[in-house]
Amino acid sequence: MIENNINTIVVVGIGYVGLSLATLLATEKKVIAIDINKEKVDKVNLRISPIKDEYIENYFAEKELNLTASLESNAAYKLADLVIVATPTNYDEEKNCFDTSVVETVIEQVMSVNNKVPIVIKSTVPIGFTQKMINKCNKNNILFSPEFLRESKALYDNLYPSRIIVGYKKESGNIAHNFAEILKRCAIKEDVEIVYMEPTEAEAVKLFANTYLALRVSFFNELDTFAESKGLDTNKIIKGVSLDPRIGDFYNNPSFGYGGYCLPKDSKQLLSNYRGIDEKIISAIVESNEIRKDFIAKRVLDKAGVNTDKENCIIGIYRLTMKTNSDNFRHSAIQGVIERLKKQGATLVVYEPTLEGLDTIYDLKVIDSIVEFKNICKVIIANRFEKQLLDVENKVYTRDIFGRD
Repeated sequence: MIENNINTIVVVGIGYVGLSLATLLATEKKVIAIDINKEKVDKVNLRISPIKDEYIENYFAEKELNLTASLESNAAYKLADLVIVATPTNYDEEKNCFDTSVVETVIEQVMSVNNKVPIVIKSTVPIGFTQKMINKCNKNNILFSPEFLRESKALYDNLYPSRIIVGYKKESGNIAHNFAEILKRCAIKEDVEIVYMEPTEAEAVKLFANTYLALRVSFFNELDTFAESKGLDTNKIIKGVSLDPRIGDFYNNPSFGYGGYCLPKDSKQLLSNYRGIDEKIISAIVESNEIRKDFIAKRVLDKAGVNTDKENCIIGIYRLTMKTNSDNFRHSAIQGVIERLKKQGATLVVYEPTLEGLDTIYDLKVIDSIVEFKNICKVIIANRFEKQLLDVENKVYTRDIFGRD
C-alpha cells in the first residue's frame, strides 16, 4: 500500500484518544469517527466537543475538518483505507489484566466487513496482545501505535508529539511508515522522531512509560509524606532535589496519589505482565499509591478532629477531578481517600460543578453552591488548590505545593 491510497480513515471510539486523533487526521484526510454513544456522535457532527479539550474546541470552531461521526460502523468499515481502534480497555481487578473484549470485537467486526483493511490499535493493551490478534486472525497488517496523551490536552499532544512509535510485523512495513508519516505531517511540531519496532515492544513502551510516571509521582509523594510527618518544608526539599539536571523540576508536585484513567491501570497491567519474572519496583509503585491514600486520609481526619466531634464535623471534597480545567474524574486518587474517610464514619459532602443537577454521587451529598459548601465544611480537601478557596485557606487540606498539575 502506498500512502496516497490512504484517503478514508475510520477511528473507532470518541474518547480522548479517538477524538483527538480524528480531529488531527481530519485536517488532511477524510475521517469517520465511530461510537455507540449517540450523544457524542451528534455533538461531533455539530462541532461541539464531547470532552473538555481546548485545542479540540478551537479546531472545531476554526478549522475546516473533513470529519463526520456515525453510529453505523459496518458502512464505515467498507469505505475505510485504514481503521484505528481507540476503544477503552478497563482493568479487570478479578482477572488482573485489561478487559480487551471491545478491542477484539471491533477487530473481528472490521474483518467480517473488510478483511484486507489495515488496523492500527491505539487502545492500551497487555504486552503480547497485538501478536495474539495477528495469530488469531492470521492477519499481519494489525499494528500497534501507543499514544502519549494528557487529559484535556490530547490534541495538543498530537500536534506536538514527544515521539511517534509504530509497532508492526515486517510484512506491514509500508503501512507502518505511511501511517507514521501522516501523523508527522499533521503535527505542528517539526523534526518529530519516529521509532519503529515490533508490536510487542511498542506495547511494552506504553506500559513502562506510564509506570515510570507513576513511579515519579509516588517518589515525590513519599518525599512529601516524610516531610509532613517530620514537620519539614516539602517545597524547599523538592526544589533542592529538582535542581539536579538529571532529575529536573517537572512532574514533581505532590498529590493525593496518581490517578486518572491511565496510570493506575497501566501500572497494574505491567505488574501482571511480570508474572513469573522477578521484580520489586513495579509492585512497590502500586503499593505506594495505596499507602499514600492511607496517609492522606489520616491527616484529614486529624485536621478535622473527627474523633472528638464526629456529629458536627463535615468534611468537604472540593472537586473530584485529578487536574485543573478537567471534567474527568475516572479513577481519581481522591476517590480512594473518600473510601477511607467513609470507613471511619466521617460526614462528607462534595462540591463538583461538572455534576450540575446531581443530588448525590458515591452516596455523598452534592452541594451546588460554593458559598454554602465553604460555610458548612469544617475541613475542605482539595487535590489541586484553586483561587476559589483562598478565602477559606485555613480550612483547606491539600498537598498541592506548586499550584500546578
